[in-house]
Amino acid sequence: MTAPLRIQIDRSAKAPLALQIHAAIRDAIREGQLAGGARLPSWRDLAAQLGIARGTVRAAYERLSDEQWILSQGAAGTHVADRMPVLAAAEQPKDRPPFPELFPDFENAPLAFQMGVPAQDAFPFTLWSRVMVRAARKAAVAPVGYPDPRGHPDLRREIAAYLAIARGIRCTPAQVLVTNGFAGSLGLIIRTLRLEGRSAWFEEPGFPLTRSALQLAGMTTIPVPVDGEGLSVTEGIRRAPKAALAVVTPGQQAPLGVTLSLARRLALLGWARQAGAWIVEDDYLSELQLKGRAAPALASLDQDGCVLHAGSFSKTISPALRLGFLVVPAAVAEAFGTIAACLAPAPSAALQHAVASFLAEGHYLRHLRRMKRLYSARRELLLQQLQETAEGAFAIHATGGLSVRMELPPGTDDIDIALRALPFGIAPVPLSPWYAEPPERRGLLLGITNLAERRIAADCARLIELVRLDGR
Repeated sequence: MTAPLRIQIDRSAKAPLALQIHAAIRDAIREGQLAGGARLPSWRDLAAQLGIARGTVRAAYERLSDEQWILSQGAAGTHVADRMPVLAAAEQPKDRPPFPELFPDFENAPLAFQMGVPAQDAFPFTLWSRVMVRAARKAAVAPVGYPDPRGHPDLRREIAAYLAIARGIRCTPAQVLVTNGFAGSLGLIIRTLRLEGRSAWFEEPGFPLTRSALQLAGMTTIPVPVDGEGLSVTEGIRRAPKAALAVVTPGQQAPLGVTLSLARRLALLGWARQAGAWIVEDDYLSELQLKGRAAPALASLDQDGCVLHAGSFSKTISPALRLGFLVVPAAVAEAFGTIAACLAPAPSAALQHAVASFLAEGHYLRHLRRMKRLYSARRELLLQQLQETAEGAFAIHATGGLSVRMELPPGTDDIDIALRALPFGIAPVPLSPWYAEPPERRGLLLGITNLAERRIAADCARLIELVRLDGR
């Protein structure tokens, strides 16, 4: 039986008639008004019904067929294709972004106080555009073949050279793998070393996304407290002496900003050697230390091949690149290359060419030097404004990283404050989700990279007002 169709044609509309017919039938199928298997009128009959040319209806039907909304079966007629059942509005999944307390808005420009995103107003867009255009051309004329799954040799060579200068790491390009950011490096580590089901030390507090990634991989995370010297190795040994892994941010602990002391570094390496464990060094800020020179990487002290050094260009160039790197001990480099080839090959060749050029031509180091000066100035500006606005009501700390930490009174809901701040165009990050165990203190982390001087007074005043309202 031919399904009844009520199609409204608007001849004065800019949309072509064929497109209007296509949209009307598609929407009727999508909304369940036309069920799978329902017979449609022939395009000749529908054309006569609508009073339009048959070719117009035929074009609409052909497009619907190409998109698999309908099936043309010759003499048997044209029918609606069988599709998945349409969910009722109440049953449809909500489009809720992952970790909204950490990432309030994807794809859009960062807000004031938002963490993890470089300064938008200071990025060399013109230079980067030229580099990207050259890289795209280079990738387009490259031989047609499978790229090296470990990453392009040029980029791996430049990363090895940069790490030798900036982080004190001696490695060859054969030990470097290009990854899809830190998350890609972590997944590669877990798969290659077969760590599923094992236990891992994890800094307390520590980045919630990494903790969740380890747990999703079937690992048991052991919270190990952090103090003024960084991760407490003694406490880690007491809690889980036979853990298979330790994930640390020794350069600038996230989120407290302390640097892992030399004594703790040696103790951590000693534990890993005796326990046969691995250490993941999350060097998320590389040498972007705002005061003085950054401490050498933990991997520079590794004599036993137990440190896996993971870096990223997210905080220094852009998180949109999704480009990171992993330096592995020579003894396991081949195994990592095999897993990368099978499960986690390096990302886009054009992006790799662009970053390789950015490094080789000296733009990267110059960019980091400019960012250090800019971020230092913005951190001082934020600290001064917060002190003036809060009038000493809250403890405010300048961390070693790219944020300022504000402690909140007992009983304050830092997550609620962060969510209520978003409509005002500010995005502080709550501190409590960074703890696996009930936190002794709550607070807000305020990113310094994207602060506007003309708005900073108003933004700080609004933030302090929200905190005070929550405490009433």
